[in-house]
Amino acid sequence: MQIDPTPATVKNPPEQFTGDVWVDMVAVPHAEGQRMSVATVRFAPGARTAWHSHARGQYLRVTQGVALVGGRDGTVHEVRPGQTLYTAPGEEHWHGATPDCWMEHLAMLESADDPATTTTWLEHVTDEEYRG
Repeated sequence: MQIDPTPATVKNPPEQFTGDVWVDMVAVPHAEGQRMSVATVRFAPGARTAWHSHARGQYLRVTQGVALVGGRDGTVHEVRPGQTLYTAPGEEHWHGATPDCWMEHLAMLESADDPATTTTWLEHVTDEEYRG
């Protein structure tokens, strides 16, 4: 049993995000065979990820504000506090805050066999895609 040290809050890179986004790691694998990572991610109003996918899928649990989550079919879902959204392995999507509200979610995912392929980052989301 152990209590992990509190890691520093990290601002996410502009290559993968539009606007200001911060991440705090909650859980990372400790032993061989463990894959689960959990992070608290905070988005300033209007901030969002670039298009991306996850090799083993992802769960997003909104804890504050309202999340917007978009798919390649043009659908944009609103996800509210207490709701959890799942994206399937390989499903290209983006997520972020509404234009006028901060948003926080827990991001939960398992790493791929090759950790470098856990998340595949793609192009930035256009303003038109963000507005739905």
